[in-house]
Amino acid sequence: MNSLPRSLLMAGLLCVTLQPCLTMAQTMMDQTVDSATGVLDEIMSVPAKQIPQYLLADAHGIAIIPNVIKGGFVVGVRHGRGVALVRDAAGQWNPPIFVSLTGGSVGWQAGIQSTDVVLIFRTRKSVDGLMSGRFTVGVDAAAAAGPVGRQATAATDTSLAAEILSYSRSRGLFAGVSIDGSLMQLDHSAGSAYYHTPIVGANGEAIRPLNTAPASAIRLMNRLAQYSGSPQIAVSEVPPNPGALELPQVEAVRHQLVLSWQKLSAILDDRWREYLEPPREVLTGQPVDATVLRNKLQQYAAVAADQQYAALSQTAEFTATNQLLREYVALQTAQSATKLTLPPPPSRR
Repeated sequence: MNSLPRSLLMAGLLCVTLQPCLTMAQTMMDQTVDSATGVLDEIMSVPAKQIPQYLLADAHGIAIIPNVIKGGFVVGVRHGRGVALVRDAAGQWNPPIFVSLTGGSVGWQAGIQSTDVVLIFRTRKSVDGLMSGRFTVGVDAAAAAGPVGRQATAATDTSLAAEILSYSRSRGLFAGVSIDGSLMQLDHSAGSAYYHTPIVGANGEAIRPLNTAPASAIRLMNRLAQYSGSPQIAVSEVPPNPGALELPQVEAVRHQLVLSWQKLSAILDDRWREYLEPPREVLTGQPVDATVLRNKLQQYAAVAADQQYAALSQTAEFTATNQLLREYVALQTAQSATKLTLPPPPSRR
């Protein structure tokens, strides 16, 4: 008899604990998006030093990473989190996806410096490289320091051939910069915390009405549309789709996991597909036993920990699927903790 009140108490405490965390996570993501909007405004506010608008007009994608921290002595390291936006076939900017940028450099240096980084993706191939989950600037796509100024042109052969043009803003100064060797990765957990339900597909394009995105995302999309001459989102003119139901967060992550697994399975042989395939219940959206989920997660962990499988565990497809599986297990565990364990209901007579 005491188990029921105790279960109710634990469920209540879990809800009270999780809700502020989810709210805080979304607030942090809002701040990242608003910071990216601010960086774009500051860069485009000075015509003589702005990103040439013709480059934005022709761009297939853009990444804005505010406050990239660079520091160290002799060996420097830089790291930052920001957003990327992809353009659709009609020229409209899709909702932001969250990314991280990590890189290093060698030389005599000391101290810590904060820099805003902007990357212009000039080809669909470079965008596809980004959407694969993990790619290296200058390796997976040719990159060069971008020209600045309203009248600037990509005059050098390097800039003309580059698939990505890179810029930085530090201490008020804005200029093209080379960041070859920097690793960019999609941040799936940040996207889940921000949107709660899928709004951006695996190719970076919107899969729901654009005005269902958070207000901070709409602001950034419209500001970028203004600077690039693209169609803006008139939220008041685009009614929400009444048939589109908001998905619970656990279902949103499951949907992303299924898409990620499809990409991973495409590069595996039959033996590895059988070993790494998520439980059938996950793929079909059916209830799944927690023990089965944990066992599958242990299999992924074993692969990630064994150096002989590095060629697999370091791929973008494996990394993304492993991360999403961890998120799904954590959400399923939290959800199970809120459910009551009761004996069968009284039999009908």
